[in-house]
Amino acid sequence: MTDSIFPDGTLMTRMGMTLDRVDADSAVGRMPVSGNTQPFGLLHGGASAALAETLGSYAANVHAAEFGRQAVGIELNVTHHRSAVDGEVIGTATALHRGRTLASYEVVVEDPRGRRVCTARLTCMLIEAKPES
Repeated sequence: MTDSIFPDGTLMTRMGMTLDRVDADSAVGRMPVSGNTQPFGLLHGGASAALAETLGSYAANVHAAEFGRQAVGIELNVTHHRSAVDGEVIGTATALHRGRTLASYEVVVEDPRGRRVCTARLTCMLIEAKPES
């Protein structure tokens, strides 16, 4: 899978995110550290959170489609463990619960050496899908 899944002008394209794989149980994606740092050159915590929410939401939407629904994030919790300063970070979202109205995912973001940068938990509500405009 390539980054073409993200529409132009979205946060995901501006942050350089790519999506490697997605299904209802999990999603894997990447994001460069460069361009997503805070003033001291470290990966911005909000960037890690954005990657986590993106990966969990994409997986949740695959799950929601099974019921003719769409997923919207209602809660995100992120714990930062260490900083990343170069390369790219890799996020892996794994389903914790896939119900008819809620889906929760744990997302682990790792640095280029495989060290955990942050752990996130995303909960999505599965709502009635809006018709295409």
